[in-house]
Amino acid sequence: MAELVERWPAAVGSEIARFAWPARIARDGTIHVATADSVWAFELGQRAGEIAARLGGEARLRFAPGPLPEPDPEAAFEAIVPSAEDARMAARLTCSMSHEKLRETVQKALSFALARRPSSHPF
Repeated sequence: MAELVERWPAAVGSEIARFAWPARIARDGTIHVATADSVWAFELGQRAGEIAARLGGEARLRFAPGPLPEPDPEAAFEAIVPSAEDARMAARLTCSMSHEKLRETVQKALSFALARRPSSHPF
């Protein structure tokens, strides 16, 4: 179980790991995963094969709403700060919008979205 818990965030990604966490391994080897709610349980149930492959085996996974571990208070969230390049790109992408207030709003949202993109993103 300790090895599974260690590998879980890398296998599912940090966002999913916030809403789903391995709870126990049954005698038959099924991994029971607690989720934040039934919507997460359903969605991850649809992706069980993909997640099992990422865990490196043919594990059977079962997702159901249940208690999740408390978030680590020591873990700080990184503030997203758009770079000057993100702001310039957002301005270029929204320059054709004629409604000024809408353009400003979309430009701001887009600059934050660009700041969150992985470094390998094609933009």
